[in-house]
Amino acid sequence: MSDRRSSSTGWTSAQAYTLAVICLLAGVAGGWLFRGSQPAAAAPIASESVTPAGASTSAQPTPEQMKKMADVSAAPLLEQLKSDSNNSSLLANIGNLYYDAQQYPQAIGYYQHALQIQPSDAAIRTDMATAIWFTGDADSAIAEFNKSLAYEPTKANTLFNLGIVKWQGKMDIAGAVAAWQKLLDTNPNYEGKEKVEQLITQARQHAGVKPGTQAKAMPQ
Repeated sequence: MSDRRSSSTGWTSAQAYTLAVICLLAGVAGGWLFRGSQPAAAAPIASESVTPAGASTSAQPTPEQMKKMADVSAAPLLEQLKSDSNNSSLLANIGNLYYDAQQYPQAIGYYQHALQIQPSDAAIRTDMATAIWFTGDADSAIAEFNKSLAYEPTKANTLFNLGIVKWQGKMDIAGAVAAWQKLLDTNPNYEGKEKVEQLITQARQHAGVKPGTQAKAMPQ
């Protein structure tokens, strides 16, 4: 991936499998949003989980189980952090694990620490802003997206997520459309162009709704 961070710590096969399970389930919470550290060319995450053939949906881990899996996967990174406490990439990796396990307050804490060390990292700040949105705080999420854009004004994933939160969280249609249009104007090779255009059309259908009103759930 273009700017996703990877730890220098080796992974066992069991840890890698655990992480894969967590990432697979991240689509449940991810909805349409991107992580800041995902490549801009990626397609939007589906709003429903993918179940392997023959697997039962009842076997999906509970939030408590997902947290335990994240704890296990984060353990070697936390051990490394003891001797490398100012490694912003390492802190972001740990935050990513908890983000993918839908443990957003914990993820935010690690992202905040990483940003204290590397405040100009737009990918980490976008990840944190998105995690903040999932805690239900649209205003703080938007503020952090804007800080991210102050460092990287044309960052596609930030603009995409900003549009979603302005629409879904604030019913700010003009603001959402402006973010998405800037994404298209400044990223001419963006592979999700068609999806962004669809979102602009969908958002404009809510143009008569009073600002500050939460939008209806997006079509599945």
